[in-house]
Amino acid sequence: MKKMIPISLTVNKEAYDLLVPPNRTLLEVLREDLELTGTKESCGEGVCGSCTVLCDGLPIRSCLTLAAEVQGSEILTVEGLRMADGQLDPLQQSFIDHGAVQCGFCTPGILMSARAFLNQNPNPSEIHIRRAISGNICRCTGYTKIVEAIMQVAGGGEY
Repeated sequence: MKKMIPISLTVNKEAYDLLVPPNRTLLEVLREDLELTGTKESCGEGVCGSCTVLCDGLPIRSCLTLAAEVQGSEILTVEGLRMADGQLDPLQQSFIDHGAVQCGFCTPGILMSARAFLNQNPNPSEIHIRRAISGNICRCTGYTKIVEAIMQVAGGGEY
């Protein structure tokens, strides 16, 4: 019988008490246990950024983070970016408006990295935006539309 450990998480403002194997990643918990499939697994090595979520407001790679490591934390996934009134987060809308989404596989991770960055630095320069998302690999775009979408939202204040 597999050993299971109890963990408690708040994901997108909803509390969860789960029993998971000690080696279960946060990504696996999100996608398989909580059925929040917006967070993607691409490289599985923490290099591409597709699995980025916010943990207590900071971006982390959920494919490398054991669920037990974030016991008691607040996790925000791309599904949780929606505003309280149901509207898309301004970043999500800006990505749509600027055509910054192609295949969409990297988009959740980039959105989460950008949201964390803008929460800390609401008026960044283009170079700061490029640095902030440099850990997120997109194979479809040249990043120009992504950066333009983030710049459009910059200055709009904290989420």
